[in-house]
Amino acid sequence: MNEIVLDTETTGLSVENGHRIVEIGCIELDNHILTSNRFHCYLNPQRKVSEEAFKVHGYSDEFLSDKKKFSQIADDFIKFIGDKRLIIHNANFDLSHLNNELKMLGKKPILKDRVIDTLDIAREKFPGSQISLDALCKRFRIDNSRRKLHTALIDCELLSKVYINLIDQKEPKLNFSEKKDELGNNKNAIIDFCKNIIEPTAEERKEHQNFLKKSLKKNYF
Repeated sequence: MNEIVLDTETTGLSVENGHRIVEIGCIELDNHILTSNRFHCYLNPQRKVSEEAFKVHGYSDEFLSDKKKFSQIADDFIKFIGDKRLIIHNANFDLSHLNNELKMLGKKPILKDRVIDTLDIAREKFPGSQISLDALCKRFRIDNSRRKLHTALIDCELLSKVYINLIDQKEPKLNFSEKKDELGNNKNAIIDFCKNIIEPTAEERKEHQNFLKKSLKKNYF
């Protein structure tokens, strides 16, 4: 099962006020394992960054002026996410901006039914508690010291760990199976996060019962 953890940064809060995307970050999970497959780009929004947004992510108009436009990366972005499930924190915000960009290019929108919103999971799991990404990192003891400002890739990495904890898939095991890309590079990380339950075979159950009978007979008779 492949999933994409996704985050965006923008020039401001509302597409109704003409705000645009300035950064997209995506990382892939394969059965909840972080892989090396990533998509990341800074974008020229063709408008000024609001003062409030600049305080959040720190991307200036000058920095963004020579970056690609969304129209130049749209096809690569669509190809990367494919039909995979998307993991987003506060999905309504990111989807509104992404679908606004896609609409301007005459492309199909991203449907909400393919998205898992970690904000909704956290709200249901911890009612009345703070459920920002920073608050969830603190709750799950995830190191977010690199998050001086909001940046899409760092936020994706943190969100992937928060997501694993939210769905209770947080028991590590070593995974020595390697998946390689066309160049022979390893695609998967060594650490897997899962809860595999290994059931004993009928023969193992029988041997265990015999062992218990012998132990009881030896100790009590």
